[in-house]
Amino acid sequence: MKTKRRYDLDWLRVISVLTVFVHHVCMPFNGDDFHIMNEESSKLLDNLMVFFEQFRLPLLFLISGVGTIFAFSKRHWFHFVKERSLRLLIPLIFGVLVLIPPQTYFENHDEHNSFFESYFSIVSRLDVNHLWFIENLFWLSLFVIPLIVFVRSSKSKRFKSILIKLTFKYGVFSWCIVLIILKVIGKYYFPSDSKSIFNLSSTLYYGFFFVSGIFIASMEVLWLTIYSNRRKYLYVAFASTVVFYFYYFLPSDIISPYISLEQRWNLWYLVCGLVWSVILCTLGYSQKYLNNNSFVLSKLNEAIYPFYMLHQTIIIALGYYILKINASIFNKITLLFSVSLVVISLIYVLIIYPFKRIRFFFGMKNMTVKK
Repeated sequence: MKTKRRYDLDWLRVISVLTVFVHHVCMPFNGDDFHIMNEESSKLLDNLMVFFEQFRLPLLFLISGVGTIFAFSKRHWFHFVKERSLRLLIPLIFGVLVLIPPQTYFENHDEHNSFFESYFSIVSRLDVNHLWFIENLFWLSLFVIPLIVFVRSSKSKRFKSILIKLTFKYGVFSWCIVLIILKVIGKYYFPSDSKSIFNLSSTLYYGFFFVSGIFIASMEVLWLTIYSNRRKYLYVAFASTVVFYFYYFLPSDIISPYISLEQRWNLWYLVCGLVWSVILCTLGYSQKYLNNNSFVLSKLNEAIYPFYMLHQTIIIALGYYILKINASIFNKITLLFSVSLVVISLIYVLIIYPFKRIRFFFGMKNMTVKK
């Protein structure tokens, strides 16, 4: 399988991780249950964030699915497992031992005398926190090996033909039917909001996007279909957003006499599934406007993985003190965003980027020296 670099996906990966960073900067102020919380919260902020929560991480899983196909095409499955272990499992273990403990410490600051005295009790919990994405990505990468072997073989021709015919007939947007079914059934049997790989409602949900990326990457015609229908997806995305917020703001006492709580939750999962159109719209327009390489992209793409690993730890550590400042929510968010971005950038440039061993723990490749 011949593959060429998709710079639009590189840009989307960078942009997606940056939106995750912004999301976590805002989390202490939206009234939800985060590791550290500001005394005052903003309902407006929460109303905006709830929409972006529907597609920022799903888009990352889809991009990772595409990247998995590209990575597999260059190596035998055994070497693929080795590469995934070095790229995902080693950084996950490093993160659990080094990056996550400070988060737990500041979250329960009053329970500990000092970080070093509490370190081993904190580590023994084996919390992954925001690194659940890496954990899920590692296991999903292993689970889909038989699927990748199948779609790359001649035996998949009939399957691909059927999928393409159905897609042409009903559109890629119709895939959201599968997404909604997986979400409803998954939540029925596994109602937890845990992001653990063992919580199948979460694993099946994000797995849908991961596998969708594999299918799209395996069939060039799907890329072309998404590109040619980008304007339609834009209209559908706008309509889906209207439906999303209509249901979100609909007072429960209006429909509760007629629809049970379980049915209302199922309607919510349906409404959230429609946001699949936003991802398709993004993929379509990114092919047109973002599929170009640049020096900036190459540097950002190299840095974005360590940036993701570091960002929540820095946000929580700095946020613990910034939240104590007597200032407005806007000023605190601005300060936390600015200082965290600077600190993460300095750690990357001064501590991670130059050193081979540190790069290894952050899942980075060795630097190539031009002769």
